Amino acid sequence: MAESQVPPAFEARDSLRPGSPRIQDVARRAGVAIGTVSNVLNNPDIVTEQTRLKVEAAIAELGFVRNSAARALAARRTDTVGLVLIDIGNSLFVDVARGAESAAGQAQLKLLLANSDSTRTKQDNYLELFDQARVAGVLLTPLEEPLDAAHAVIRHGRPVVLVIASSPDPLTCSVMVNEELGGYLAATHLLHGGARRLVYIAGCPQLRLIRQRLAGVERAVAEAGASLEVVEAPNLEIGAGREVGRQVLLSQSVDGVVCPSDLIAVGVIQAATDLGIRVPDELVVVGYDDNHFASESSIPVSTVSLPGYRMGELAIELLLEEIRQGSGHVHRTVMLDPHLIARSSTLR
Repeated sequence: MAESQVPPAFEARDSLRPGSPRIQDVARRAGVAIGTVSNVLNNPDIVTEQTRLKVEAAIAELGFVRNSAARALAARRTDTVGLVLIDIGNSLFVDVARGAESAAGQAQLKLLLANSDSTRTKQDNYLELFDQARVAGVLLTPLEEPLDAAHAVIRHGRPVVLVIASSPDPLTCSVMVNEELGGYLAATHLLHGGARRLVYIAGCPQLRLIRQRLAGVERAVAEAGASLEVVEAPNLEIGAGREVGRQVLLSQSVDGVVCPSDLIAVGVIQAATDLGIRVPDELVVVGYDDNHFASESSIPVSTVSLPGYRMGELAIELLLEEIRQGSGHVHRTVMLDPHLIARSSTLR
């Protein structure tokens, strides 16, 4: 059995700590060739059990730690995948991470998680960091275009898969949600419950996905012959929902509000409660994203639920597909459908 193959270049130095044991020290302690230690670390199946145990004992005695960074430099790629989330505070993205982690684990990949906090500088910095670490690939829940930093990662030979992207990118695979259908489901739910004077609070109207959801709302309202008012909000947070919701409820005759996030929906419900408007008896409100807190608020919020966990799994599958197929790979987009969850905020 071959146990003394020439070791990879990256094994020549296996710790970043000054004076820490090297692979040569392990080989000397175990009384084997350096290549044998390399095989124990990288290809243990080709090493006899007796030799493997001897090398592992030497590793434990010396406190040897391999240098993964140096290994990546030689191999030009690691067994690690980077995931940059847009907002770790949103449980939808936590679900994406959990799905990606599960699928990565099954493929014997490790997942590194970063949070851009809806900031382009952070997003680009993390993409550059993962690129320098020579990860096998990157999953990205992106901000709006441009995606220059992601394209730089791709030019360096590492695939990028977009998750919950508002539009497909010709240089990447994507996992997307039918946002127009989501808006349609939200408005239809209110209309079927008897609402006829709807308002759509368009938080962050510059975002394409917010406009896509609005298109679905408009389609449902047109089919029902109801009325719709669109009001802009500066962001998708509770404060914006409370402030804009109060303005709308004081100035207009409204019986249904469609919100592009659960946070805005909670804010609108708070404004209605402050004004003595009963939800859902006098006003019905529906949110979007199915954040975990939406079901636990004082008035549980009806919402459009996105399959976050499944999106994370699919993103890893697309990434692996591109890695294995190499230059013959053809980018594709997977579109998933959302579904509506009805709770107390709309159930009269």
